[in-house]
Amino acid sequence: MSKTLTAVFLMALVTYIPRALPIAVFKNKLKSRFLRSFLFYVPYAVLGAMTFPAILYSTGNVFASAAGMGAALILAYFEQGLMKVAIGAILAVYITGCLLH
Repeated sequence: MSKTLTAVFLMALVTYIPRALPIAVFKNKLKSRFLRSFLFYVPYAVLGAMTFPAILYSTGNVFASAAGMGAALILAYFEQGLMKVAIGAILAVYITGCLLH
């Protein structure tokens, strides 16, 4: 039981530090235009880095996954809604999967 409580405490500490540290360090508004721009784009870059490999191996067929990703990118580029992008990607994967089998 003590190992479990220690593990929970350490996980809570590790989770809390990245959230509380910026508040303690950056008390004033950031004046650096570069740093503000960098911090603005970090969540998007991390999300892309986490999801990109999973996209290619989500269907079991890399070509069908790439077709779905391509369809989603094209629809998103033309500023279609999220539902249209998702349905378009699903249809592209389905059609490509049918053509390859």
